[in-house]
Amino acid sequence: MKALLVILFFLIATGQSPGQTPENDAASDSLMITIFMKHHQDKNIEELREIRNNNGFLEQFPPPSARVIQWFVMMGIGQVVTVKIPASELRNLNIAVEKSVWGAFSTEFYPTYDLYPHILEEKKKLKSQHEE
Repeated sequence: MKALLVILFFLIATGQSPGQTPENDAASDSLMITIFMKHHQDKNIEELREIRNNNGFLEQFPPPSARVIQWFVMMGIGQVVTVKIPASELRNLNIAVEKSVWGAFSTEFYPTYDLYPHILEEKKKLKSQHEE
């Protein structure tokens, strides 16, 4: 099960959402963070929703400085959210999670980067080598 979770994480973290365009982040001070929000398995959906509502989940998460790159449900696990934020806003992201998510989910944070533009470049190089 753990191996499957790791594989799913890498598939999600390296994929692009439909309509997303590759960006050059080299000169940017922004970070991408993937947050695993694992449902507490001892609670049903109504209990989880009540906790999130009491915590102000929809009002507080994600914080205004975060741009959502993708937000998926992983059935049997919970939710996986990748956000892009200015580096200086990392603390605010953490506080938003602490205030709005805890109690309904346990959380894990992973620094994330977009590998897809590099894969496309390698494919282009490979194709040009085969054409020579």
